[in-house]
Amino acid sequence: MDVLRVAAGDGLLTADELDERLEVALSARSLSEPAELTADPPATAHGATAKATDTVRIEQAFSGAVERSGRWTLPRRLELAVTWCDATPGHAEAVITHDTLRIDVAMAGETLTLITRPGIETDIDGLIPVHCGLRHRHARTAPDAPAELRVDVVGQKTHGEVVVRPTRRTLGRWPLRRPASADWATPGTPRAESVPCRDATVLPRSVRRVRRVREPSNRHSARPTGSAE
Repeated sequence: MDVLRVAAGDGLLTADELDERLEVALSARSLSEPAELTADPPATAHGATAKATDTVRIEQAFSGAVERSGRWTLPRRLELAVTWCDATPGHAEAVITHDTLRIDVAMAGETLTLITRPGIETDIDGLIPVHCGLRHRHARTAPDAPAELRVDVVGQKTHGEVVVRPTRRTLGRWPLRRPASADWATPGTPRAESVPCRDATVLPRSVRRVRRVREPSNRHSARPTGSAE
């Protein structure tokens, strides 16, 4: 599975091909089946796990934002030496080859954004903030779900802000929102029904204010009761 993930991170396999081969690998009954899955990509046939870099260093100062996104292969250690540049080392969609990622931060100014997802635990207790704000929003995960990746953030962040948040919901998924209590309900247990905040029969004040229509006055609308002659 690690060989296949590294191959996908190097662009040798598409996301659909990776999912298909991982499914076959998980259901394999003999040693020959996984061997056939990794014999196709030439770069992953021998020693592909060595392609996962142990240390990646990013240096940038007074320029555009530093961003890593998509299916890139995560190293074991990531060094950020950034000065007055936004940094977003995204690992929510990256190819995970190790169970731990260490991010060494030496950053001044702007915002450091760490995007997580269920299965990824981010620990920022080892980070020293100096005149820096911290916002840590945990992703909702099942209580008994195993951690796929642990991210340890250490170092020092001066000025600016550090934001840890889950991936944002796309516009097409907003109608599929469910209450937080129903996301990880135990199978077989009834979910609590949502209770409206107020009675549906009570209309808002803006609706209750109906403009009063004046009826025409009798002296202008009344017709003479005499004969037409």
